[in-house]
Amino acid sequence: TYPEQLQLKQQRMQALLGSLCPVEPIIGMDDPWHYRNKVHAVIGTDFKTKRPISGVYQRGTHRVVPVQGCLIEDERADRIIQTIVGMIPRYKLRIYNENTHRGFLRHVLVRTGQQTDQIMVILVATASEFPGGKAFVQELTGKHPEITTVVLNVNQKETSMVLGTKDVILHSTGYMEDELCGKRFRISPQSFYQVNARQTEVLYQTAISLAA
Repeated sequence: TYPEQLQLKQQRMQALLGSLCPVEPIIGMDDPWHYRNKVHAVIGTDFKTKRPISGVYQRGTHRVVPVQGCLIEDERADRIIQTIVGMIPRYKLRIYNENTHRGFLRHVLVRTGQQTDQIMVILVATASEFPGGKAFVQELTGKHPEITTVVLNVNQKETSMVLGTKDVILHSTGYMEDELCGKRFRISPQSFYQVNARQTEVLYQTAISLAA
């Protein structure tokens, strides 16, 4: 349970720092669910049915374990990813094979704005040419009008790195915006941004308060 997680972390901090200084109680979240504003899904193929799936790699392997929902991920992002997975067969998108290094679609990333409700969808593929891409994006944004921008990220390297260096804008601006501690940030597919924005504000405001 979440209280037990906080207790374990408190014990860990006490063991690390207790001999050096007082350890204040950890500030937990009031609502520790569905806070993650960056959701990453590996696109793969079900071993038995041969149908597209999305999920995470089994540890130490290239086997994709299907995940349709997660208690810490933004629920809008999970729904968008499942819509994309369902669209793959109709658009005949070839799923990237980690063993043969052939195929088109590798990953899907969805980033959501906590304060702005803006949503960026990033399709990670092996080529900048996306046959049927215009129709694909039109259908996707028609089903999810909350999506504010869609980007095709090109990653042709045989690497575990998710994103490549080239971005092709498929819909709208190619970036999203969010607010943190009263400041507005423009976020690109490559940008670092804390995945738990609510608790980041608590952290920063605590540091500001202690620093007077």
